Amino acid sequence: MEIGVDTFVETTPDVHTGQTISHAERLREVVEEIALADQVGLDIFGVGEHHRKEFGDSASVVVLAAGAAVTKNIRLTSSVTVLSAADPVRVFQEFATLDGISNGRAEIIVGRGSMVDAFPLFGYDLNDYEELFEQKLELLLKLRDSEKVSWKGGHRPAFTNLGVYPRPVQSPLPVWIGSGGNPESAIRAGVLGVPLVLAIIGGSPVQFAPIVKLYKEAATRAGHDASKLPVAVHSLGFVAESTSLAVDRYFPPTQASMNIFGRERGWGQYSLAQFDASRSLEGALYVGDPETVANKIVYMSKHLGFSRFILHLPVGTMPHEEVLKAIELLGTEVAPRVREQIASIEA
Repeated sequence: MEIGVDTFVETTPDVHTGQTISHAERLREVVEEIALADQVGLDIFGVGEHHRKEFGDSASVVVLAAGAAVTKNIRLTSSVTVLSAADPVRVFQEFATLDGISNGRAEIIVGRGSMVDAFPLFGYDLNDYEELFEQKLELLLKLRDSEKVSWKGGHRPAFTNLGVYPRPVQSPLPVWIGSGGNPESAIRAGVLGVPLVLAIIGGSPVQFAPIVKLYKEAATRAGHDASKLPVAVHSLGFVAESTSLAVDRYFPPTQASMNIFGRERGWGQYSLAQFDASRSLEGALYVGDPETVANKIVYMSKHLGFSRFILHLPVGTMPHEEVLKAIELLGTEVAPRVREQIASIEA
């Protein structure tokens, strides 16, 4: 079981002070968080991609490269790269470069993203949403698998037998598909034989079990060994010394952030009752002391069969020292508990 962290480099107003941290300061904090995650033995650190003032992660690969310079073991991934609005050639070159800097620790999680801010910024039509992703994913995988590639598609200039450099240390460079639970996305990942990341941020995670089944069945039909295709889960949460402390510190910024983005999507106000339901054993939030969070990861892994868990933190703006403490507890107390329990189950 691999365990890690990802972040969107959020810069929303602090609910206690009203102050908004600068993008520059928050970016420097994230590099410190990556360094600590490596020191405490976590397996993976991810940085998302957004293009609006509430986030500082528009150039995630640059942040990851800064993290590569201060780490030795942790794997570094996007979470996610909005491939539909990007040039696959440039994406491949950037992550191949990161792979070289980190000596083989780079990964790419590609997806459409849960927000559409990248599409108007880079001149793409949302009516081409599906076709953009399918064509660009096809090109990215070609670039990964072959040094020289020919390409002709509807959304990018064609080229013939051109090399794309640098080549990554890893062969192949890991590419995952991120999905919010769309069955077609899971089936596509299975057909391509690409690992799947499920973003489970609401409802009951157990309800995603049929999606995992669809993914594995599609992979098998396409001739892939489904047992060798990992599934990861990305979910929201926070770890503190006690569950009451975790709730007290995590709920206010989470509520504020949920309400900011909920207004855009027509959601109601995020309530404490919703929060408490989500942090129950059957809910999607992993909030509590190390034992509570570890037990929930193990419980959900039994139902969903994932072998990588990525805790997204923080949601909203939280004091840097609280985020660092949560990362420390995740690495030193949660991860060992999870691995011990998983080992005993598999023995």
